[in-house]
Amino acid sequence: MLVTVFRSRRKADTYLYLPRGADFEQLPDALRQAFGAPELALSLNLEPGRKLARYTAEEVLAGLQDQGFFLQLPPTGQPETPLC
Repeated sequence: MLVTVFRSRRKADTYLYLPRGADFEQLPDALRQAFGAPELALSLNLEPGRKLARYTAEEVLAGLQDQGFFLQLPPTGQPETPLC
């Protein structure tokens, strides 16, 4: 699956994975408000078994299939900065 990954300008280490061509404006309002204006981080072909930094490709693909997006939050134990 071709995926586009966006970085949040509001919260460090927060990324949003979307299927390529998906419209950010179609996401739930609360998510768009909290995430802020998306900044393109990268595009990739995500396949089962591909190595990712924090999650398995299968976890990300399941989120994309179930919700239409996958939100990667900062690791626990890292200082939190509010989304809003």
